[in-house]
Amino acid sequence: MDTRVLIIDDNLAVCTALKVLLELHHIEVACAYSPQEALTRLEHGVFGAIIQDMNFSGDATSGEEGIALFRQIHKHDPDVPVILLTAWSSLETAVALIKEGAHDYLVKPWDDRRLVANLQHLLSVRRQALPGEHIRAGRIGNFICADPQTQRLVSTARKVAAADVPILITGPNGVGKEMLAHIIQDHSPRKHQPFVTLNAGALPPELLEAELFGVEPGAFTGAARQRIGRFEEADGGTLFLDEIGNLPAAGQIKLLRVLQTGEFSRLGSNRTLRADVRILSATNSDLPQAISEGIFREDLFFRLNVVELHLPGLAERTGDILPLAHHFLETLPQGRNHRFSSEAEAALLAHGWPGNVRELRNRIQRAVLIAPRSLLTPSDLELEPGTSHNPFRCREGSPEKWATEDALLHASGNVSLAAQALGISRQALYRRMTKYGIAWEKKPR
Repeated sequence: MDTRVLIIDDNLAVCTALKVLLELHHIEVACAYSPQEALTRLEHGVFGAIIQDMNFSGDATSGEEGIALFRQIHKHDPDVPVILLTAWSSLETAVALIKEGAHDYLVKPWDDRRLVANLQHLLSVRRQALPGEHIRAGRIGNFICADPQTQRLVSTARKVAAADVPILITGPNGVGKEMLAHIIQDHSPRKHQPFVTLNAGALPPELLEAELFGVEPGAFTGAARQRIGRFEEADGGTLFLDEIGNLPAAGQIKLLRVLQTGEFSRLGSNRTLRADVRILSATNSDLPQAISEGIFREDLFFRLNVVELHLPGLAERTGDILPLAHHFLETLPQGRNHRFSSEAEAALLAHGWPGNVRELRNRIQRAVLIAPRSLLTPSDLELEPGTSHNPFRCREGSPEKWATEDALLHASGNVSLAAQALGISRQALYRRMTKYGIAWEKKPR
């Protein structure tokens, strides 16, 4: 749950005073200076609580603007607590809104201690209102799930989290598999225990055992002190093994052994250790295909794949594209000073996103840094009209094939650049090209 407080008041001095007060008590704050800006923020984010003024026009005293805004907020998210900020002239209106669902009201000038204590309690209750965050509002923590397909996946993840079984998360690179693993951890009985990550495919076989199981002094040249491994570090909690499909054969055997017995030893030691660890793993590889090719062990696959969760590429869940884009503007440095033109939003929806969420974030970050104006256009995002397309709207065939073709197209046939955009090795890309019968010649850029 996002625990930021949204302050809605057209008076800059009021917003500043409240912001300083709350941040002194370690409460994160966002400000909106009009009802329209507030509703836009709510459309693209979840807040732990809201403080809203009752009047926004210079000569308004009736509170009618505040009534209309509160009802829109309450319709959008009935569970978010709203504290009304009122002058004596609109006190009666504020009291009436309490009956409609507002949490409380404060009369200007407010009592600092009462306000802070009230908010701290509300945020604590809001965090515990569900076994996690409100998916309905389009996000869970920092994970955007506005698309119905993503929401269903997150709902499933939260349900299986309690089962404490190994889970395999599949999907292309750059879609947010590690964030989904964190959601599983946060909704599991191990949520207060360690969450340890290891990129299983990035280590050479000779270092993998030391990383997984630890090292005793003198085990090899340069091992001057004891170092615990990831299994010990994760004892009682969760070990997330990323890129499990790239684990070398020797590493697969060592991992299978500890999963079968629960026992391991540090390098250089004969002492048997045990650790209570839940395994979450992730891959962008087609593991059944890798098994048939003799690249991945079938017995290890069944150990890891008690439950499989597939997180599709961004082009398959178009309902997440614009919420993600606005989220990045909200969170990137200087991003809040920018907004998208309608043409830019159309271009974002039309693009094929071979690099998925990572590509989206990179394009927006680059646009924020180099755009000559605050209104971002397709050109700023390097998504010129006519050059972008979403393959899920115009082609038939495998999503993985479409993403591969798009990456090669954008890289003008340069396999190294295309592999980098997809987040896979050149060898993995060549295997995909062979698998889907993609022939490609490098073209001059």
